[in-house]
Parts: sequence; structure tokens; C-alpha cells
Amino acid sequence: MAGREDQIINERKRKLAELREKGINPYAHKFDKKNSSKELQEKYKGVKNDEETKNKVSTAGRIMIKRVLGKIAFATVQDNEGKIQILLRKGDTPESSFELFKKYIDAGDFVGVEGLIIRTQRGELSILVKKLELLTKSIKPLPEKFHGLQDDEERLRKRYLDIIMNPETKEIFRRKAIFWQTIRKFLIERDFLEVQTPILETSAGGASATPFETHHNALDLDVFLRISMGELWQKKLMVAGYDKTFEIGRQFRNEGMDAEHLQDYMQMEFYWGYVDYKMGMDLVKEMYKEIAMNVFHTLKFEKAGHKFDLSKEWKIIDYSNEIKKQTKIDIWKDSKKEIEKKLDELNEEFDPKVDKWRLIDILWKTCRRKISGPAFLTGQPVEISPLAKRSREDNRIVEQFQIILAGSEMGNGYSELNDPEDQDERFKEQRKLKKAGDTEAQDHDESFIEALRYGMPPTCGFGVSERLFSFLENKPIRETVIFPLMKPEETKKKEGKPKSKKKHSKK
Repeated sequence: MAGREDQIINERKRKLAELREKGINPYAHKFDKKNSSKELQEKYKGVKNDEETKNKVSTAGRIMIKRVLGKIAFATVQDNEGKIQILLRKGDTPESSFELFKKYIDAGDFVGVEGLIIRTQRGELSILVKKLELLTKSIKPLPEKFHGLQDDEERLRKRYLDIIMNPETKEIFRRKAIFWQTIRKFLIERDFLEVQTPILETSAGGASATPFETHHNALDLDVFLRISMGELWQKKLMVAGYDKTFEIGRQFRNEGMDAEHLQDYMQMEFYWGYVDYKMGMDLVKEMYKEIAMNVFHTLKFEKAGHKFDLSKEWKIIDYSNEIKKQTKIDIWKDSKKEIEKKLDELNEEFDPKVDKWRLIDILWKTCRRKISGPAFLTGQPVEISPLAKRSREDNRIVEQFQIILAGSEMGNGYSELNDPEDQDERFKEQRKLKKAGDTEAQDHDESFIEALRYGMPPTCGFGVSERLFSFLENKPIRETVIFPLMKPEETKKKEGKPKSKKKHSKK
């Protein structure tokens, strides 16, 4: 295969040299493209077979298929919105354009054409070429149409080829753009202010996760890439007097990879003053329905053996009750040893060094897999939610909600803790866990405690990542990242495929 590709590359280089000798620039500066393929297909769908119109059009794109049959030649031109056929015919197409196409144009080249709309005898809407320009000469051949990119790693590494050869891949990223546009529009229409908070932080706060560390040379500071979408910063904005804020951006967690988790990914978080978690639940339910309809045009989904309908009732599931129902474990009474025994029975991996509450959360995740949803999980223990407000009814739990769809968590929110002394005590507990070896325990952010002491109004916060999109798209999350992080090709050849290590993290 390599030998065949080398022959093609050498032949195309020869054509490049000849084009330059003839004074033809194989890498044009511009082309006046007046029409897209989609526009032409829609506007002229009424043209009948074997009909030639006087409608002059101009388009441009990449040659995907080329056929020369004596005095007639065909090609498929692909642009951003689809494909259209071009037809070159001796007697109708100028000789210079016909010869340029025949001798020098290959599949993969970009061309610009001007001509008349016709429909061939076989019913294909086409452009009868009156003028053809070479815009970019490709040197390497495209993958074969019927074989394409067979290796998944290669497909992700050379995503541009995946998009060229697979229209469905291109459509995934169109839908993903609509996903984020829908969230942004939904919040702006409800008077949320979009903000941008720091990506580099001196304290990795706002979530329970392992951060990436680096050094800031100019300030001579060790810093972290953020693990939340500015949670503590946005709450400082609540202190400052903003009622509604949100941010959409990238965040980073130095943890394992699996079908639902990556180390760097897009996240949205909003903060809404003067409301509690119950009002947040109502808003999020409305937002999810709008996302589903705008992006996927349905409220009904199937995933991993589950079926759920976002238009149906969203059940409220209690954390401790559901664990007891499924495993017989009473999280309030049973010991760490009993929980470890149950996890062993369930063949769940865990680190024996972490505290009881981390193990309980792993136990919960085994229970979650059996819940189809849509549902809200509530009643989480204070120990696993150090930033959430305590429940008014039971001070052992917090006012938190998580969205459960097809056995997975698809969003997390809560009534934010605004008592500075309670927050300070919880940070101290997190510090103890970190010293004991829990890398996901949260930092003690003194500047945030200071801000809370000036007073923050009652607030509901909520976060959801691009995992929701990949989940509804029914694809592993890496498949829905346009350019996922990959090991360099030479490293991959030496080491083989990277090993994944599953790790649990929250918002």
C-alpha cells in the first residue's frame, strides 16, 4: 500500500511542476463562490431529466470522484453542506478547462467552477462547466471510499480525513455546536450573564477531582488547571451582587479515561441567586427538554439497555434509601468494613485508603446503573458534597440534585453553602483527607472563605459537561471531541495503545 501511495504522490508532484511551468498557480488565493451545493440542490430540484437551463451558477469544493469518458467527464464536488455533480462536455466546456480537468485534476483537489444547471438523462442534477479553476492541488490521496480509515486511533488522529470521508462525522459536530448554542441561548433569554473566570488557579477548588499542575514562570508560582467551571469565582460574583451568571469553557481533570470521561472537556456551570435547589431542578428539566428537541428532535432515547422519555415524570430518588433498597447497606449505620465487603461481592474496584464516604459513593454508582430515569437523585451525605448547603429537614444530608439518565449521572447541582464557618469546617475535613492520600479531596481556599464572610445570597449552582451530548448522541465521549488528545504516533508504535484507568469524579 505504501508503494502505491508513493507512486500517486510522485505523480501528483510531477503535475504540480508542470502546472507551474505553464504559469498556473496550483494554490489559488481566492474564488468567488456564489452558491453552495445544498442551495443548488434545493433551488433546482424541479429541473427535469435531460433538461438544460440557462441558469448560471458558481460553486467550489473538493473533488471526491472523477470519471473521464472520452468527450465527456464527470466529478462529484463536495463542500461544507453536501455534494453536487459537475459535467464537462467537449463542445460545451472550453477546451482549456476540459484539458485542465482531464490531465491535472485528481480526487482530493479543490476546484472552482462556473456553469449552467442541467439534469442528466440519469436524473443527476449537475453543473455543465463553462469555466474550471484549480484552487488547491492535493499531494496525498484520500482514503479509498469503501475502505476508508479502518483503525479507530488513525481515524481520531486524522480527524480531518474522517470528516471528509464520513458525512455523519461532520453532522455530529454540527449537532454539538447546536447543543452549546441551545444552552447559551436558553440561559441568556432568562437573563443569565455569561462570564469568563480564570483557567490557571493557585488553588484547585470547586470540585472533587485530581488537578493538572504546572508552573507560572513570570510570577514564579505553582498553579493548577481548573477542575470546575469557575465555581468559586462565580460564587464570588454572587457576593459581588450579580444575580445570575454562567460560563461555558474547558476544564481539566488528571484522571482516567473511559467512554464517559476525558481529562479536558467542555463544561457549563450556572449560578442563580435567591433560589434553592428545587427551583434549579425545574429550570434544568426545562433546559434538557429544549436541548433534546433542538439537537435531536426527540425526547425519547435508548441507551445501554435503558429507555427514557424526557417528557415523562422525572422521579425523585433518595440516595441512602436507594442504596439500602439495592444492596441492604445502611450508609448511616454500617461500618467501612461492611461496605468494603459489599463492594468485593459486587466486584467493584476501590482504594482501601479512602474514607467510608468515598466507598459509599462507589457503592451508589453500582446502584445508579439500574436506574433508567429521567430522575433526580437527592439526599446526598454532607461528607461527599463539601460545597452544598445542609438540608433543612436532615442536617446529615445536603440540598443537592443529580440528573440520572440510563444509569449515568448527567448533571449536578445544589443549594450552595453560604455559611462561611460551616464551609471553613468542611474545607478542614477535606484537608485531612488530602493529607491521608485522597488526591480528589478539595483544597482549603481561604480567599473564598473571606468572600463568603462578606455575605453571599442564597444561591443554586448547576453544572453539566459535553458528556451529556455524547450520551444522547450514543457515542463514546472521545468520538464526539473534534480533535481528542492523542499520544504522538511514534510513541503509540513503541508502547501500544494507552491503558485506561477508571476513576470516579463529580461535577
